[in-house]
Amino acid sequence: MAGDAAQLIVPGPEGERQVRVSSPSRVLWPEVGITKLELAEYLVAVGVPFIEANGGRPVSLQRFPEGVDGEQFFSKNPPRGAPEWLRSVTVTYPSGRRHPQVVLDEPAGAVWAAQMNTIVFHPWASRAENTDNPDQLRIDLDPQPGTGFAEAVPIALALRDLLGEVGLTGFVKSSGSRGIHVFAPIEPEHEFLDVRHAVIALGRELERRMPDLVTTNWWKEERGDRIFIDYNQANRDRTMAGAYSPRPLPQATVSCPLEWSELETTDPTTLTIRTVPTRLAEVGDPWAGMHDEPGRLDTLLEWWRRDLDDGLGELPFPPDFPKMPGEPTRVQPSRAKRDD
Repeated sequence: MAGDAAQLIVPGPEGERQVRVSSPSRVLWPEVGITKLELAEYLVAVGVPFIEANGGRPVSLQRFPEGVDGEQFFSKNPPRGAPEWLRSVTVTYPSGRRHPQVVLDEPAGAVWAAQMNTIVFHPWASRAENTDNPDQLRIDLDPQPGTGFAEAVPIALALRDLLGEVGLTGFVKSSGSRGIHVFAPIEPEHEFLDVRHAVIALGRELERRMPDLVTTNWWKEERGDRIFIDYNQANRDRTMAGAYSPRPLPQATVSCPLEWSELETTDPTTLTIRTVPTRLAEVGDPWAGMHDEPGRLDTLLEWWRRDLDDGLGELPFPPDFPKMPGEPTRVQPSRAKRDD
């Protein structure tokens, strides 16, 4: 009933916290009957690796007050009524505007966010102590219509090898949908624009090696059925679902870290709120210790400069970004031809 509430005891680095979950029987995923309480209990079960992956960073909360079939919105500012132990940090958005954003430091913060009907957690690639310099290189492998996870797998494996060539170590996870995310820890010594350029350089090299399977074309009409390297996910204030974050899909799938050795045999639709805690208990966290040995972007930025010298310039930014230096016209190619 609406007036019911559950109290969860959540372990954490500062000891146990009690977090109230109102309307615990509210169904958030109707197709599989997963409730708000079950979501909160999931976040307790995966709390340690969840915070290791997503904690200490600005995070956007994607909230679904009526469940995954209802309206949603992004909450970046600390919501009213946030507990006093919940931290925030001031970040700078692409427009230049500065504003505080939530930081999760312990599992209780994630459970509190679930109480606020958060389903997807979107952490920044930079840490709260240094929001301007990412410590993760993130590559989003985005399947196009007619393709899916299976088509992205060989691209991810080739990407892993390419990262190794430039001195970086790739960590892989399912997106929770059809795609694959590959992260590489890096020294936090470059601005977001440089990291974006490193992703573009990486994508272009992969495109050269696998031209029929990979594309960096921003415009959908030019991609065909190739896997898109979504380089714009490397921009400031651009995020993707964090590791162990649920997704708002009918089966309550999770963006789940994987071992490279299991990628080819994984069915991402089986990685759900109800299965991932058991998996975690059996196989551990494939992303444990990710940041023990961060790499550098020197070689990728050399590739970026090489491509500039060869006439390959900047690529389009998202439509809500200010016009950037060297950026081509943000006009769909077919429309540009008609205008000519």
